[in-house]
Amino acid sequence: MVIVRLPRILLAISLSIWPLCSQASALVLTLEEANRLATLPLKCTQVEYPNKLNQVLDSEQYLKSPKALHPVFYGCFDWHSSVHGHWMMVNLLRNFPDLADRTAIRHILKTNLTAENIATEVAFFATPGNKNYERTYGWAWLLTLAAELHRWDDPLGRELEQNLQPLTDLMVRKYETFLPKLIYPIRTGEHPNTAFGLSMAYDFAEVTANDALADLISSRALHWYLNDQQCPLSWEPNGFDFLSPCFEELNLMRKVLPGEQFKSWARDFMPELINKTFILAPARVSDRTDGKLVHLDGLNFSRAWALYGVAKAFPAEYGHLQTIGDAHVNAALPTIVDNHYEGTHWLGSFAMYALLSRQGL
Repeated sequence: MVIVRLPRILLAISLSIWPLCSQASALVLTLEEANRLATLPLKCTQVEYPNKLNQVLDSEQYLKSPKALHPVFYGCFDWHSSVHGHWMMVNLLRNFPDLADRTAIRHILKTNLTAENIATEVAFFATPGNKNYERTYGWAWLLTLAAELHRWDDPLGRELEQNLQPLTDLMVRKYETFLPKLIYPIRTGEHPNTAFGLSMAYDFAEVTANDALADLISSRALHWYLNDQQCPLSWEPNGFDFLSPCFEELNLMRKVLPGEQFKSWARDFMPELINKTFILAPARVSDRTDGKLVHLDGLNFSRAWALYGVAKAFPAEYGHLQTIGDAHVNAALPTIVDNHYEGTHWLGSFAMYALLSRQGL
């Protein structure tokens, strides 16, 4: 008998992943799970306080309540979380027409996404000092919401898409203005991450057939990332990350590069991934009442959707990454519906995005 002894650290990582991977068969966004996740945006999209505005104040005349400033996206603690909470509700209605809370969700969407409210949201970006508000994380989620409304085959979807259009157009113009001026990409693991913002905006461009935006994103992505090699995955995660600089770049380049070219690029960028024995432990959260530390639950979900994307696009080479994605989702999914607003105001959207990515939806 041959006994193989793993190095202690590899053994520890393997043992930490194994029980999670055994739950992989449950990672399907069922109606039951959708009903559970739907409680999260329902509990926060209409809740004005606590609130983190992140605005620039040019004078006291701009001191207003969150709802006065943002009559659509005033809930869920901050603007971008409210935006992806609205995306989550539209997505739930589109994929689960029998959702238990469908009537309440439709009412919220119809109440919030009015043409008048959207006009006020647009006007905010013209206030002194706020033209770059939510760049580019909030911009990306706004376009993701717009894409979801575009895909929703429902009369309410058509009405809301039309209402949202002025804000959608503004976000597109902001990308078109900003991207040519950005000399260096932003490789952080938090909101400003360039690869994440481009990846979501690229999906919007594909769904809505905006070829000009898709071409701009592709050209900038190739300019910034095509020559990257040996992404230092061992440096991740930072303590507050909810995005992986390495995996967000991988996910974006999967979308903008032709298949064979992507595979060649990925072998240089993250060569360890193609190894069928590659392992990656999910991030651990020490305190879910801390709004920054709980970011790491989001990192597990965002790593997972990148892993799923590559695994599905290239199953022969990277299909084994789905198991690692499953381990990451299972590490965070059971915890997100709790009483800790630090995570519940946003993590449901990340969980749904990961689960939908696993199913190719």
